[in-house]
Amino acid sequence: MQLKVLVTGKNRKVANDICEHLESDRGYVTVKCDPNKTALFDLMISELPKVVIICLGDETSISIGAYNVMRSALSRGHITTIVVADNEDEKMFMEYTELERVLFLSRPVSLFALYEKLSEIEKTIEDNKDNILSAFREYVNEDAKKSKRKKILVVDDDTEQLIHIKEQIEEFYDVTCVKSGDAAFKYLAKKTPDLILLDYLMPVMDGPEVLRNIQGTSGWEDIPVIFLTGMTEKNKVLKTLAELKPQGYVVKPAKKSELVAKIIDIVG
Repeated sequence: MQLKVLVTGKNRKVANDICEHLESDRGYVTVKCDPNKTALFDLMISELPKVVIICLGDETSISIGAYNVMRSALSRGHITTIVVADNEDEKMFMEYTELERVLFLSRPVSLFALYEKLSEIEKTIEDNKDNILSAFREYVNEDAKKSKRKKILVVDDDTEQLIHIKEQIEEFYDVTCVKSGDAAFKYLAKKTPDLILLDYLMPVMDGPEVLRNIQGTSGWEDIPVIFLTGMTEKNKVLKTLAELKPQGYVVKPAKKSELVAKIIDIVG
């Protein structure tokens, strides 16, 4: 199988060497990623890797904190995280990371050890693919069902805004982020959120057009929507409020207390 591996980190030499070996020796699909929040957030959503390799070098508490943006995807997506580090980098990473589970691999990198672990991951994926349907046993916990967290869909073409909003509200809600109206419709075709936070000004399909589609589609019309807007769009939003009657708007960048209070007013 072609295992997809995302490789990132400040140690670009090690990262490039690993990518070259994985592609030439093993035929894996490798995706190189700059070690910053925006790039990591976007590629985790778009590429859906099975393995993430972080190559540490000259790290700071801030640079290590950037990897924390992958936390939700890594914890929910059955993704293996391998951190390539020396002793000092390893200690610093453990001090500042919020990632729940990683495997450390020492420098200089043992390709034999790396390939052995990746082969193990491949085998697990293959085994699970054959047995996945028979492995499911459904249990509905009615008590948990009553108290489950509300689901929020955030639609915004600006990655920094998505990261900012997700960090503000994920303590209280299950948050899914998408970057376009089309992506929002694909999500809605499978799941029904309790609330949509919708960017007013987006390319291709703007917020009002997305809202018109939502309101005109059976099964979606009762989902509450809050517009996310900049100050320059405020007057246009007020006109749209009168026309489409969403549940309100929030001016970006919103304070955490204001955003959470607005959501609580609508869905609790």
